[in-house]
Amino acid sequence: MQYVVLQVTLKEKFLGTASKNLAELENVINEQAAKGYRLHTISTASAHSSGFGGGDRIQATMVFEKL
Repeated sequence: MQYVVLQVTLKEKFLGTASKNLAELENVINEQAAKGYRLHTISTASAHSSGFGGGDRIQATMVFEKL
């Protein structure tokens, strides 16, 4: 079996919820699907941002498996 491991950082909005860049996550998944991989596993870890603009960061780690 062949696997690919990729990470995408999702940036949460300063006020409210919902990620600003879910389209980026979707694009990564679709790009791997086009190459013959399927999403096998996804895990997330969050970190709080105290920088200007605020908002939390969620690190999504995805494992893709070759079909």
